[in-house]
Amino acid sequence: VAGLGNYGLRGTRHSVGMEVLDRLARQLAVAESWRADKRCCADVALATVHGLELVLLKPRRFMNLNGLSVASAAEIYSLGPEDIYLVHDDLDKALGKVAIKLGGSARGHNGVQSCISALHSSEMTRLRIGIGRP
Repeated sequence: VAGLGNYGLRGTRHSVGMEVLDRLARQLAVAESWRADKRCCADVALATVHGLELVLLKPRRFMNLNGLSVASAAEIYSLGPEDIYLVHDDLDKALGKVAIKLGGSARGHNGVQSCISALHSSEMTRLRIGIGRP
């Protein structure tokens, strides 16, 4: 599960993916286990839910390079694009609205496009978090 965003700009609308991952880590009781992983240039926390192992990932890059971290982590943890969930902001959704999308285009989202390019696939599931337009 990768929370897309701008690492240096935490707390902004466009980094809502990282905020969701922080919340998920708290709910899974692994919030204290985040560690910087230089191999994929990301903060990583591991969790187990109902026997399923999760890799929580917050790239330490700007949005348009998030895919490099996601692809590196996929290689490290032997994950295919179909195993990856991207959590990201969506300007076209009203603030707070949420949608799940399986595959498809990036719809103009630079972080998603970076992931598609780095993984050579668009099969990732996306959790789109509405941030609305200014």
